[in-house]
Amino acid sequence: MQIGPYTIDPPLVLAPMAGVTDKPFRMLCKQHGAGLCVSEMTHADPTLRHTRKSRLRRDHDGEPAPISVQIAGYDPEMLADAARFNVDEGAQIIDINMGCPAKKVCRIDAGSALLRDEPLVARILGSVVRAVDVPVTLKIRTGWDASNRNGLAVARIAEDCGVAALAVHGRTRADRFGGAAEYETIAAIKLALRIPVIANGDVATPAQALAVLRLTGADALMMGRAAQGRPWIFREIAQFLRDGTLAPEPAPDAVRAVLLQHLDELYAFYGPEHGVRIARKHIGWYCADRVDLRALRLAMQTTSCAAKQRALVTEWFDASGSGPHELAA
Repeated sequence: MQIGPYTIDPPLVLAPMAGVTDKPFRMLCKQHGAGLCVSEMTHADPTLRHTRKSRLRRDHDGEPAPISVQIAGYDPEMLADAARFNVDEGAQIIDINMGCPAKKVCRIDAGSALLRDEPLVARILGSVVRAVDVPVTLKIRTGWDASNRNGLAVARIAEDCGVAALAVHGRTRADRFGGAAEYETIAAIKLALRIPVIANGDVATPAQALAVLRLTGADALMMGRAAQGRPWIFREIAQFLRDGTLAPEPAPDAVRAVLLQHLDELYAFYGPEHGVRIARKHIGWYCADRVDLRALRLAMQTTSCAAKQRALVTEWFDASGSGPHELAA
């Protein structure tokens, strides 16, 4: 898949997720086969740019290209200014959020709430595309609710405004993450557009990935929740799409190695104290399908020390048993 000057190979994209797709996780997913990783959502409001959280979200030092930064807001000029600012900070692709279903985002008429106002969508997209010399991409849902599925109309607006690629989560805002993804809507959008279309929603296994590509005709796939605690899913899917073979499930020692690497990078990025807090949810995701998880979670909540947290993870995996298989770097 081509986005401006960038070839996305494999055509597998890590979805932007607030509080998840920080720099350590993006770099880990790229290491394990993601062709593109989109940053956490950053608000266009300039008064929020200089908080510690915002500064960390703009840290792309050492991150493999292309660097895609997602911006969110409701005002065309503010979003255009945010796009220019983030390009100056290192963004090579600007992604606009019109898909987030969160109440706090929709309440300020941003995210998927924008789908209710097609003329505003056109003004925002035109303003941002004109503001920067890098590709602009867009993430949407299929509409606001079952009575207002206008994903195809918004997709046509996006193409007309010069958007370089479109990601479609196959649900309405009202659906949030429930029910089944509407692949027929994504297929209709793909059929109508010339720009690349990225299918998002319910892609959690290599077999599902192949099925979604066949159902939608999409140029690429986007994974979000399926990558939490499983950054190697990109490599597994890429292998299956390439030759039809399934990679073996990583053994516990391989999972432990990836998790410990992730923890070390979180501690270094956020600092030990904050890194420990961020790490707790990731540990839960890595270990979600394993036995005795309750004891590990309880232990995680009682320590604020990075060295102790790391030791607890190591001890838990030792007690759970480990195998000889290791993931390739």
